[in-house]
Parts: sequence; structure tokens; C-alpha cells
Amino acid sequence: MNLCNSRFSVTFVRQCSTILTSRASIIRENKCSSLNGLSFWITSSSTSAQHTFQRTMSSAGQRGSRDSYGSPGAGAGQSGTAASGTPFQHPHCDRAAMYDQPVRKMRTKGGSYDYDLIVIGGGSAGLACAKEAVLNGARVACLDYVKPTPTLGTKWGVGGTCVNVGCIPKKLMHQASLLGEAVHEAAAYGWNVDDKIKPDWNKLVQSVQNHIKSVNWVTRVDLRDKKVEYINGLGSFVDSHTLVAKLKSGERTITAQTFVIAVGGRPRYPDIPGAVEYGITSDDLFSLDREPGKTLVVGAGYIGLECAGFLKGLGYEPTVMVRSIVLRGFDQQMAELVASSMEERGIPFLRKSVPLSVEKQDDGKLLVKYKNTETGEEAEDLFDTVLWAIGRKGLVDDLNLPNAGVSVQKDKIPVDSQEATNVANIYAVGDIIYGKPELTPVAVLAGRLLARRLYGGATQRMDYNDVATTVFTPLEYACVGLSEEDAVKQYGADEVEVFHGYYKPTEFFIPQKSVRYCYLKAVAERHGDQRVYGLHYIGPVAGEVIQGFAAALKSGLTINTLINTVGIHPTTAEEFTRLSITKRSGLDPTPASCCS
Repeated sequence: MNLCNSRFSVTFVRQCSTILTSRASIIRENKCSSLNGLSFWITSSSTSAQHTFQRTMSSAGQRGSRDSYGSPGAGAGQSGTAASGTPFQHPHCDRAAMYDQPVRKMRTKGGSYDYDLIVIGGGSAGLACAKEAVLNGARVACLDYVKPTPTLGTKWGVGGTCVNVGCIPKKLMHQASLLGEAVHEAAAYGWNVDDKIKPDWNKLVQSVQNHIKSVNWVTRVDLRDKKVEYINGLGSFVDSHTLVAKLKSGERTITAQTFVIAVGGRPRYPDIPGAVEYGITSDDLFSLDREPGKTLVVGAGYIGLECAGFLKGLGYEPTVMVRSIVLRGFDQQMAELVASSMEERGIPFLRKSVPLSVEKQDDGKLLVKYKNTETGEEAEDLFDTVLWAIGRKGLVDDLNLPNAGVSVQKDKIPVDSQEATNVANIYAVGDIIYGKPELTPVAVLAGRLLARRLYGGATQRMDYNDVATTVFTPLEYACVGLSEEDAVKQYGADEVEVFHGYYKPTEFFIPQKSVRYCYLKAVAERHGDQRVYGLHYIGPVAGEVIQGFAAALKSGLTINTLINTVGIHPTTAEEFTRLSITKRSGLDPTPASCCS
């Protein structure tokens, strides 16, 4: 009702303003009759507008919700099938399949339970779901608890991994390293730069932590304003409708009609001597109270490469230990280009190697013994810091899920297309669900859509296909859609065409930065319309470049459309519109000029 009143008020004021302006001359000539007419018009218009708005809200079932095809969301009385007509169907994205089952609704908003909804987890997915549920009339509580890290005892506030120890601090430190690089490049552009410029790790950490704490505070205030009860406690199930929250002051038993599990995950530690005692993870790095110095980064996923990248940019000495491949799950040609660009910057990679033990020396250094898995040869080296980046583990252990009957698969929770678990009233969203992209924007949208289906009468389900992402290495890598390997596996090598090219960013010319690894490609259908299956880009501001192309790809982008789009010059994004050479042709994809 508050939402209705607020929207109605805005519309009402605008209408009154228009009438007062347009009828000003009439009012001056005949005040009484005009004011009486205006009074009658306001009364009748307000009643009519409010009735119209309420009918619109009732039929839409949510705040401006639209289904996957752009049609208004179905009301509570409608089925979960797709709207009439034939929507665009991407070849590897069967959106219609998301509507093959009726939407499960738990619209209680009452009864004998303490809450309509309890969200377990105060990260991106949980907060988005909780706030959206309240806006749709549900009584909601959100449980959040952070266990201290085993090595340094690091803890943080509400907001989850992204805000506290993930995307946000990572991007800030990445930016700090880029600024350091830019300062040195500025000399080539005519700036008088002091060669003694160097970063202050403690000041950087303090600045990053100050920003994080401000976000924590704003998040708490937002929950209070939206009437979400925040409970700082560790929750575990008693049964499918009952939860025990372990608080500082004791235990509290609470009940709910519906639960959403959004606890996310935490970094893994290897099972070797000294790993937990002396190693740290990304959970500790962004608040580390000393300079990291010479750092061994164990793991070559995106977290490991990003951390190694900004540490190098800040003047430290990272080494990356790779057990098998770089950037598993990403296009492997692009992954190897990223690794090569990092090696060119002076970051060594220990390939096919695994750690055996970590021992602390008398001087505080860490002796790491490791083995090459191909040759069996063992070696050792001294480091100031050992950073584990070997993957993440879903936080299911403390939930007592067997008490509620919820199934688990490899420390994650399997769900269907509605984010529903095998238990009728329990759902899961975010990084805790099995087999879906572990990305903040995915978690946020999935959480909101779930709440709208449960309490707003909506039908739209999360589309987990063609999700764009960026690896914030020194030379960034962004992609959307299928990798070249996945496209070949799905459609066959004879049915896939790869358009590719190297390019030269204009801003790299004067400081004579390496353009050796500035590369992009479009993986497409070979025949017919040549629909684009995937786009891949390595270069500056990769995330900003690929975001717009992601919308185009989900809308059915073809090679013909791409190459007939006029680019913005001089930008790196325009290079996608200049792709004309295919891998199959064997022609040299290196450009001779930037302007022809």
C-alpha cells in the first residue's frame, strides 16, 4: 500500500501541475467556476487513477515485472507457461524450458509461523531476496553470521563475500595497481613524475576497509528501513519449518512458512601440513595488516590470477602455482593469453605443481615444499605470504540440512528451474546452488525473481545462460556465451566459425605498452544467419566493453549485424565491429593500421 500511495502521489502531483499550468488563464478569468471544476476533476481523477493503478499492480503481480520475453508478468491466477507467440530462442539457451513447470507459490503472509520467509545468509542473493519479499508484503527475517578465518581470525559485517572480501575490495586494489601503472606511463605523455612514487599498503588497506564499513552500515540501515529483521546468528534446521539461531546471548528458535538458503561459500584449504596454520586466503588479504611481500599464490582460477595481478602492480613479487590448467571453465585460448600476458609482466608460473607443506622459519619466512606432478621432481622456496586460491566450499555443514530433509551434492544444494530444493518450502539461491555461475549479479537477480514469484504472483525465472563476466587481471579478460571449446563440443567443428583479430589500443601507443596479447574473437554459427554463440575480449576495461555486447548476444546477435554496426572511433570496443578474418581462413589477424 505504501508503494501504491507513493507512486500514486507522484502521478497525482504531475497531473495537478499540468492542470494548474494549462488552466491558469481560465482561473484568472473565472476563479470560482474554475476552482470548483478543478476540485471536481482532482477528486474524480484521483479515484480513477488509484483504481487503475491498483488494477495494474494486481494484473502485473509485481513492481514492473516482465517475463523473459518482455511481456508483463502473469498474475497469481495464471500458469507458469510462456506468453503466447514465438519468442526468440537462442540455440544453446532454451528459455522456454524455464517455464515447463507451474510456478510453486507459498503466498501465506499469515498463519501460525513467526515469519512468512526466513532467509539464511546476508550476502548478495539473500539480501536481494529478503528486501524484494518485504516489498511484496511478506514478513521476513534475515540471518547472517561470519565465522572467523582459521589463520588470522578475520571477520566482517553484513553484505557477504562480494562487499567484504570479494568483488568490491578486489576491484579497488586492481584499480590501485592500474593507477600505479598509469603514473609511470604519464611521463611519456609529458607529465613530470617523481620516480620515487610507491604505494603505501597500510593506507590502501585502510581506505578499502573504510569503504567496506560504509557499505556495511548502509546495508544495515536499508534492512531496517525496509522492515527486514536482521538476526546476527548462525542458523541450523530443527525441521523443515523450524530453525535455531545461535546468538551471542544464547539460542533463539524461530519458525517460518518458507526458507531461502543463501549462505554462499568460503575458500578451501589444502590438506597439507601448515596450510591452515600459516596460509591465508582472499578472506584475509584485503585487511592484511602487513605488506604481503613475496607471495606464493596457489591456484590459477580467476581469484588467484586477479590477486597475483594487483600484487604485482603494487610492487610485490607474486608467483602463481598451477596444478593443471589456467582459468578452468573459461575459453582456454583466452586463458593462456591471459597467463602469457602476466608472465610478460614478470609474474612467474609454476606449472603442473602442487604444494606439499608449509613451514614457518625462525625469521618469519614461510618455506614451501612442492612437487611437479609430471616429473615427480620436488623443490622448495621461501615466501613472505602463502595465499590459497584453490576453490570454494559451500557452507552447508552448519545448517543441519538432514533435519529438514534437504539434499546436498558436493557441498552444494541442487535446485530446479525455480530454485526449489527437494523440500517443498525450502529454496536456495546464489553461490550455494549446484552447477550455476557463482557471480554476484546472478545471485542478486535470482534472489529478486524468486521473491517476486513467491509473494508477487510473478512467473519469470532466472536465465543462467549467456552470463557475462570479467577476470580483472592486469590486462583484463571478459566474455559472454560459449567458449570455442564448448561451441565445438555442442555443434561440431564443421558448424562453428571463429572470427578473430589482434588490435592496438590507441592509449598504448605513446607509452609503448605491449599490444602482443590484445585479442578478441567471436564464436559463431558457420552457416545460415551466423548467430553469435560467444564473444571474448582481452584488453583494457574489458568489463565495460563486453557488457553491452552481452545484451546483444542474448537478443540474437549475428555476425552480419555485428560487422554492419558502425563502431565508435577510437575505442577498443569497435574492434568487434571490424572482425572479418576467420581462423579457418588461415589469414593473419594482425592489423596493419588502427584507422583502416
